[in-house]
Amino acid sequence: MGDISYLVTHLKDDHKVDMHSGSTFNHRYVKANPHEVKNATWMLTLGMAPVSAYIAFLRFMVDDNEAKSYRYSLEVGGNRRKMIWQGVPRSIRDSHRKVRDSFDGLVIQCSMALFFSGGAWKELKLRVTSRIWKEQ
Repeated sequence: MGDISYLVTHLKDDHKVDMHSGSTFNHRYVKANPHEVKNATWMLTLGMAPVSAYIAFLRFMVDDNEAKSYRYSLEVGGNRRKMIWQGVPRSIRDSHRKVRDSFDGLVIQCSMALFFSGGAWKELKLRVTSRIWKEQ
């Protein structure tokens, strides 16, 4: 299976992955030409699904059993509107493709993502906010 702490160190040091620790994070996603986006992948936040939609989800750096004892929320919005998803984080051991293909996350149609970006259809600019907590 592998050692999670080794994986975290490897991602930080060898791949310069921006790791988030704590129970909340804010992240902004900006793409100058949204029509060029074919497959945008963010560890823990955003991916491009093959059905012209974006999906934001969270994978947790723990095994599957421990991940099931947590809950998380994701929020994306703009233009005085927002969408919120609440779910159970997937283990880092679940592949990005497996999570994406199951649509187990906040699914945002391209037109809605562009609306959140300001509605001009010229720039894709999403702010994803997340919170994670342990269920009692």
